[in-house]
Amino acid sequence: MFASAFVALALGASSVLGSPAVNVTTRLCGTHVSQEKLLAAEAHFQANAVGAEASFAGGSATIPVYFHVISADDSVEGGNVPDSQIQEQVSVLNADYASAGLSFDLVNITRLVNPEWFKGVGPDESSQTTMKSQLRQGGPDALNVYTVGFQSGSGEGLLGYATFPSDYESAPEDDGVVILYASLPGGSAQNYDAGKTLTHEAGHWVGLYHTFQGGCDGEGDQVEDTPPEASPASGCPTGRDTCSGGGVDPIENYMDYSYDSCMNQFSAGQIERLKAQVRTYRGVSI
Repeated sequence: MFASAFVALALGASSVLGSPAVNVTTRLCGTHVSQEKLLAAEAHFQANAVGAEASFAGGSATIPVYFHVISADDSVEGGNVPDSQIQEQVSVLNADYASAGLSFDLVNITRLVNPEWFKGVGPDESSQTTMKSQLRQGGPDALNVYTVGFQSGSGEGLLGYATFPSDYESAPEDDGVVILYASLPGGSAQNYDAGKTLTHEAGHWVGLYHTFQGGCDGEGDQVEDTPPEASPASGCPTGRDTCSGGGVDPIENYMDYSYDSCMNQFSAGQIERLKAQVRTYRGVSI
C-alpha cells in the first residue's frame, strides 16, 4: 500500500497515450566518479565492509520507496506522470532485483508543480539540493526517486543520476535518484521507456559502478565477472568487444548504456557487491 500526497497543487493524472515523444538519442547518466574518489571509497569499503554473517533476513530485504513527481504543469507531457506508471516502475524494479534478494515497496507519492525544478534540476545545480532537502523522506535504507524533465543546465539531456551508498553519511539529505519522467514504463522516451533507467540508477544507489568504469585498464567496476569495456554501449550491439581478453562487452547488463530492451541482468559478482554495500552503508541486512 502507498499514500499519494499532493504538494502545493492537487494534480489530475492524464492519459499517457498521445504524449509527444521525448527525444533521447543515447543513454546519458550523470553519475560519475573520479578515480581518486573511487580509490578512496573502495579503501573505506574494504576497511569497513559488513560481512554476510551480519544478515538475519534470510537472503532478502525490502526497500521503502518514496516517489517525488516534479512537473512543469498538470499534464503528462509536463511531467505529471500518473500513479499507474509509478506502480509499474516499481514492478520493474522488483523483477530486475529479484535475483539479488531485494524487493521494493512503494510507500508514498508526492507531487509538486515547479517548472524551474522540472526543467533545470541536475547533478551540479543548487536547485537539486533545495529540492531534495525539502522532499526527501526516510533513512539510509529508503530509496527516494525524483522525476524531472532535464531540459537545461547540468542535467540537460540526462536520463538520470544517483548517489552512492558511501555518500550517505556525509550528505544524507542528498541521497537518492533523479530520473527523466519519460523513462518510466510506457513513457515517451523512445528506446528508454521500459523503466530500466531507474534500474540502472538504483544500481548506483546500491553501490554499483558502470560496467565501463576505468575502460580496459585496472579493476574497472570492482567486479570480477563483468568483462572490461572501453566505452559505454549504445543500442544493442551484440558481440561488441572493445577490450582484448575477458570476453565480449556486457551490453545486456543493467549498468551499461544499452537500450532498455537490451538490458536484462546483473552479474553474480555485482549481486555480491551490492549486498555488501547496502549492509555496510544502508543498514540493510541481506
